[in-house]
Amino acid sequence: MIYSMTAFARKQLKGDWGTAVWEIRSVNQRYLETYFRLPEQFRGLETKLKESFRKRLERGKVECSLRFEANSTSSTSLCMNKVLATQLIQNAEWVVKEMGTGQVNPVDILKWPGVMQAPEQDFDALNSELMAGFAETLNDFVDSRAAEGANLGVLIEQRLIAISEQASKVRAFMPEVHAWQKARILKKFEDAKVDLDSTRVEQELVLLAQKSDVAEELDRLDSHISEARNILKKGGAIGRRLDFMMQEFNREANTLGSKAINTDITAAAVECKVLIEQMREQVQNIE
Repeated sequence: MIYSMTAFARKQLKGDWGTAVWEIRSVNQRYLETYFRLPEQFRGLETKLKESFRKRLERGKVECSLRFEANSTSSTSLCMNKVLATQLIQNAEWVVKEMGTGQVNPVDILKWPGVMQAPEQDFDALNSELMAGFAETLNDFVDSRAAEGANLGVLIEQRLIAISEQASKVRAFMPEVHAWQKARILKKFEDAKVDLDSTRVEQELVLLAQKSDVAEELDRLDSHISEARNILKKGGAIGRRLDFMMQEFNREANTLGSKAINTDITAAAVECKVLIEQMREQVQNIE
């Protein structure tokens, strides 16, 4: 299966504790990079979240966010860390005294991380529910990457077919090209009023044939097409391998263009380069 590095998933959770929303999005990246935006009281989940991503993903810049809104009508009582609150008040009062202005805001003290906490047992249960919701969101996210990856695979296959068709056109042109080369050489000898030496003519034709022979480039293009299809069929984290194949495709298309001696072959070479660039852009999105 092919996976895109561009995807998005969102899931809302509701419980007696309130409402939570998980969101996961990703864009192209050479390696796997994860970023988290979590409420302070859930920072402890970050290690587990990172491990979950590492098990399921290979590449991409992934952003994961959690929005949490506690239920104000919940019967769950909060505990105050009175030691921490006392220290904060004392320090805040010292700052006010030194500045000679302002006052301590009780709400700011209560908002300080760690001052108000849910009972440990309830907090563990909440974490479990949130992680279960994250697992579902991650499944949706991976499914989204797979669906987009399948679409990318179809687009790449279409380009591979088109490149193969261009290669076949060039092969069909070659007998005509060789005949035109021979007639051109004979015409040059005739215009120069030089006695035709069969050996000399043969040598000139061999040299021209070597300069314009594109059979090797066409064979390599066919080989690259076959290898690209094998990579697509294998699936998994194939983005880097396909990116390397695009470089190989470009090399053959450039050589084909440099050897082109008529407009038909030139047009085919240009079309191949356009198709390869289109594939390269799609490959950049593949994991």
